[in-house]
This record gives sequence, structure tokens and C-alpha cells, in this order.
Amino acid sequence: MTDDIQYFVSQNGDGFDALFHGVKVGEITFVRVGLDKIIIDYTGVAPNFRHQNIGLTLVRNVANMARSQHKHVITLCPFARAMFNKYSEFDDIRLMNAH
Repeated sequence: MTDDIQYFVSQNGDGFDALFHGVKVGEITFVRVGLDKIIIDYTGVAPNFRHQNIGLTLVRNVANMARSQHKHVITLCPFARAMFNKYSEFDDIRLMNAH
């Protein structure tokens, strides 16, 4: 089923949406701070779509965007913070080591 999930920049540009056949099933939002920081403040996935790595993929989308824009990330969202703590792939953009 995750093959049918598509990821897009959200309409207002402050996050990413996960769509399943055109229906939003997940989202992540962030706030840009200054010229070099992004704060991830929310990640959510519909209950029927949890445990399929959709949330992790959303976090990775923000991480890849941050890398391409030479920004660092602060994770206020508990889910994003947990992913940053679990996977070392995010160490290069982590601004604060918030456990």
C-alpha cells in the first residue's frame, strides 16, 4: 500500500502532505526561523496508515529539503524528535540534541 503513497509540498509551502489516491493521509509542518533554521512542529498520519513508514518518509522529506537549502533542523514535534534520535542519518542537520 505504501507504493500508492505520494508526497507533495503542502499548498502553503510550510510542510509536506502524504496522499493515498488523492486523499491526505499524513502531513508534517514546519516553521522557518531566520535564514538557516527549520523547526518541525507537527507530524501526523491517519490511524489506518500508521506503521507504514509514512511519518518517517515525511521527516525525511523535510530533512532532504533542509540539506538542499543548507539549513539545520530543530524538532519540537515528538515524533520527528524520536526519528532524529533513532536514525543517525539526521545527525548532519540536527541543530539541537533534544532527547
